[in-house]
Amino acid sequence: MAMEEQVKLIGWLRSPFVTRVRIALALKGIQYEFIEDDSENKSQLLLKSNPVHKKVPVLFHNGKIVCESMIIVQYIDETWDTNAPNLMPKDPYDRAIARFWAAFVDDKLALSVWGVLVGQGEKQQKAVEESLANFLLLEDALRASSCSGNAYFGGDEIGFADIALGGLLVTIKAIEKVTNTVLVDPEKTPLLCAWIDRFSQIDLVRGILPDPAKVLERVSHQRAKFTSALAGN
Repeated sequence: MAMEEQVKLIGWLRSPFVTRVRIALALKGIQYEFIEDDSENKSQLLLKSNPVHKKVPVLFHNGKIVCESMIIVQYIDETWDTNAPNLMPKDPYDRAIARFWAAFVDDKLALSVWGVLVGQGEKQQKAVEESLANFLLLEDALRASSCSGNAYFGGDEIGFADIALGGLLVTIKAIEKVTNTVLVDPEKTPLLCAWIDRFSQIDLVRGILPDPAKVLERVSHQRAKFTSALAGN
């Protein structure tokens, strides 16, 4: 990174979405300033920088502001395109597939897992079933990738779709513990479980993934808040 470049990231360390961006920055070897915000009392800097969603992460690059985690990850890859590794494939079709699975993680998987956390009774059971089905689809995607000799989604190195899912892993595990559910079943999704181990044991990633105890504390607090609100209704 050129000396004149200024890169800053607003976020909180327990956020799975901030984790995505931190992994991308680390993979690209980009030095940056981390500005930790308060999830319970959002700063004026955050609210001013992302007035539409008012959420982290927010990336500042030489005065330019980029929001939304996977948009930021793609921006990082394209801006520092000479820094290895390439997070997006060079082939247009492979790029489309990577974007598809990243969108699937956000639009389908994350929503169903969130439903497990906030739901009760039949609603929670439905969310569990949807989550299991979504993880099976990821298992199929990994199977197709591994048949081509790849260790990750669409490649032999961590890429766009891996970061999309990998940033959520600690939170997913915490939700399983808090709700006493099994969402990633080793018997039904052995390739996915192997991918989780492989991804999590990479030194660079292991140093960035949030503290499981702190994430569990946060998720437990969220679960208590939602169940209390449901009981009040």
